[in-house]
Amino acid sequence: MSLGNGTPRGLAAGEIWAGSGVEVEGSELPTFSAAAKVRVGVTIVLFVSSAGGNLAMLWSVTRPRPSQLRPSPVPRLFAHLAAADLLVTFVVMPLDATWNITVQWLAGDIACRTLMFLKLMAMYAAAFLPVVIGLDRQEAVLRPLAPRSAGRKLLGAAWGLSFLLALPQLFLFHTAQRAGPVPFTQCITKGSFKAQWQETTYNLFTFCCLFLLPLTAMTICYSRIVLSVSSSQTRKGSHAPVGEFALRRSSDNRSRVRVRALRLALLVLLTFVLCWTPYYLLGLWYWFSPTMLTEVPPSLSHILFLFGLLNAPLDPLLYGAFTLGCRRRHQELSIDSSREKGSERMPHQETQALRQLEVQTNVAARTGEIKEDIPITSTCPGQSI
Repeated sequence: MSLGNGTPRGLAAGEIWAGSGVEVEGSELPTFSAAAKVRVGVTIVLFVSSAGGNLAMLWSVTRPRPSQLRPSPVPRLFAHLAAADLLVTFVVMPLDATWNITVQWLAGDIACRTLMFLKLMAMYAAAFLPVVIGLDRQEAVLRPLAPRSAGRKLLGAAWGLSFLLALPQLFLFHTAQRAGPVPFTQCITKGSFKAQWQETTYNLFTFCCLFLLPLTAMTICYSRIVLSVSSSQTRKGSHAPVGEFALRRSSDNRSRVRVRALRLALLVLLTFVLCWTPYYLLGLWYWFSPTMLTEVPPSLSHILFLFGLLNAPLDPLLYGAFTLGCRRRHQELSIDSSREKGSERMPHQETQALRQLEVQTNVAARTGEIKEDIPITSTCPGQSI
């Protein structure tokens, strides 16, 4: 049963395994069951959709754009999230599908250690990068005018922690061969821990770093954002000085974009929680009670793991909806601004025409007055008509 960093389902509790190349006796071998076949089929569908969606998102956020005075950090953040999802797509998904088909491990000890390291690193990155997005949205709302130069450092820290926290996999996993009439080799952690509590502690540490700590950090960030937005809305009165309306109107467009980016980040958080919570809860049950393998049907663990993998294809769909919404809103704002400019231009032209007409009328009137004041003299001196 693979739970973040565990071993594949099929290794019964109490089954004896040893280090690399050591033959030991065990119980019944696992098989490529019908549930595993369905899992492989669904994994292939998720692989295709996730690869296509995340590659499209990565291209969309990294293509050249018109220069801006202050470019938005949202595309850069989602470029890193797409990279993490692609790491999950091209490492975790093929590894899981192939391992379920072959049942045993056929790639050797070095591949066992390396792929388990890359698998956990991908899962760490996919968990840490939404936290970075939440921290960035928090700064954008709480301190909108402050420079957010810490974004690159947070991204580097997320990838660095993912690498460091996954390093133990290189030393814990190894291949072990089981004795019997049929040779059977597996990539497992059996024998790497001297006591059961050590393995449970490591699994709990992994669970906290993969799920509990990111969830707590994102919950704190978005709670502060919601409180800040709510308090600002209550302080904003309906009567404001005349000079504030122009400033408020000029900042409406930027506020709408920030609200949409905030909604996008919240949806990323919700998908992360909904996709991975059931899977990690099952993992907690397994770590504290390994005999649950005999109580839970294999199809349930397959379903929950696939539900967790669904998180990778959903991220590009959310970003695509966000991008289309922004473009549609930008078009609407362009149309409205052109209409406003046209409506402002027409009264201006009418005012100019009225002023010209008034000037002409005044000139004509003054000309008439002058003509009436001047006496018409005859050719004879001293006589007037």
